[in-house]
Amino acid sequence: MKKIAIFASGSGTNAENLANFFRLEEGVEVALIGTNKKNAFVLERAKKLGVPSLIFSNQTLQNETDFLISELRKASVDYLVLAGFLLKIPGKLIQEFPNKIINIHPALLPNYGGKGMYGMHVHEAVINSKDPISGITIHLVNEEYDKGRILHQAKCDVNESDSAETLAKKIHELEYEYFPKVVKDYIMANKK
Repeated sequence: MKKIAIFASGSGTNAENLANFFRLEEGVEVALIGTNKKNAFVLERAKKLGVPSLIFSNQTLQNETDFLISELRKASVDYLVLAGFLLKIPGKLIQEFPNKIINIHPALLPNYGGKGMYGMHVHEAVINSKDPISGITIHLVNEEYDKGRILHQAKCDVNESDSAETLAKKIHELEYEYFPKVVKDYIMANKK
């Protein structure tokens, strides 16, 4: 059984979707949900799902990484899954989980990636550029924002009538459909 920790910074809809998916699948278990915001709604979702949660600050993540690694080890975590987690992962954590940190980005990388490109900022950039296609990218995390190896991309059309909000809805549908499956497939393919 491989155990994952899900890190999220906000509402946690993707975290909940992952937890519900893995509740019905063999081989992967959600062991922990972590967040950098003490008021993030993902904590309510974790409680409802019966998944232990962990709150940590940006300071802890960046400067007290050993504490965070210790907590992940206590939960026997094998993989980290970033589901709307807005902080940069420090090198020490990447070294602890080499090729075992998976992120989802709400656009087709390498476009619309990098520092500050998250959530509605991404969708507004896509709309403003008049790009006819957007989508999601599920990728491994390395030391650079949104530059890790791409595991999967899924596309959707961007219509002239789309706003950032309607595009966000299309993107969420892709996230819900593909994110859990890609995470599972990657973990199962790398079981050792």
